Amino acid sequence: MDKKLIRNRMLEVLNKMSVSEYETLSKKITDQVIASEEFIAAQTIGLTISRFPEVNTLPLIEAAWAMGKHVAVPKCIRATRAMDFRLITSFDNIETVYMNLLEPILSETKAIKKNKIDIQIVPGVVYSNDGFRIGFGGGYYDRYLTEYTGDTISMAFDCQVGSAVPTENHDVPVEKIFTEKRRIICGEGSEL
Repeated sequence: MDKKLIRNRMLEVLNKMSVSEYETLSKKITDQVIASEEFIAAQTIGLTISRFPEVNTLPLIEAAWAMGKHVAVPKCIRATRAMDFRLITSFDNIETVYMNLLEPILSETKAIKKNKIDIQIVPGVVYSNDGFRIGFGGGYYDRYLTEYTGDTISMAFDCQVGSAVPTENHDVPVEKIFTEKRRIICGEGSEL
């Protein structure tokens, strides 16, 4: 089965989620991430600002700020499909851009290099238990992660994890996946 078909089928499932279920499950996932050793140890967190039906990342951003951590969100460079992560200190530092994505305002934020981001929270639509994922189709994260050396985790609803995911040579798996039911150590097949 091709990636586009797998992605679209999962998005159909996710889009049927009620608002209360979405909020409840997102909170459970966020609580697990906040309690993780990777998140506790990190000084700088890299992540996207989510949109429904992705796991809600706004509470995680607020928790990071409350814990004195730095938050970096990407500015997507469409021409090269690269990402420029930039530090935000409030939600006033972001704007709505193409495809209704929320990205940092360049004039109000400062760029940060990959090696200064301790943990990268990688978005996706479908995940295999070994950490490979189908994202939203742009290939931005696969390009970014090729030279990233920090921790990589994903936040996903449990229904998003476990499918076989077709892989290509450039695909980079995440190290752990946090769902409302479990924490998966990818590649080892074990759960915490």
